[in-house]
Amino acid sequence: MDKIYELKGNKIKVGLEPQLIRVYSNAQLWAYLAGKADARLERFELLVNTIKADYEQHFGKTLAISNASLIVEILVHVYCDYLGLYFNRIVQIRWIQDFVKKLLKRAEVVDCGEKEVDSNRWVWDLLAGSKSLFINILPKKLNAKNIKHH
Repeated sequence: MDKIYELKGNKIKVGLEPQLIRVYSNAQLWAYLAGKADARLERFELLVNTIKADYEQHFGKTLAISNASLIVEILVHVYCDYLGLYFNRIVQIRWIQDFVKKLLKRAEVVDCGEKEVDSNRWVWDLLAGSKSLFINILPKKLNAKNIKHH
């Protein structure tokens, strides 16, 4: 079931399923994440806490993914999406752009699942301790004005 969370004036689209959430990497999410690292951390905490509270209310159980693991997974996907769009703006070779567009299509929706349904959850759990590093490397001006979003 898809939900829209209005946070800080942005409409963040998230899908909820048993043991899984899907966060849509679009211009609204990017605008929500734009800004300084300390504000971005607060916004991420608000986002994941909102999603997890709604998940628990809907399914009657807690989503078994730590906040840090969720934040890192979403961050890495958004950053890869950003880099791919930036790359395609600079590299004007059609077949390379087409290939990158296929990769970007996969980055549009960030599937975050519990261990039982997400075979790479261990990667995000492992990287969760580096949450601050990932928050700091995400560009401050992450929004659709800088790069045309798909």
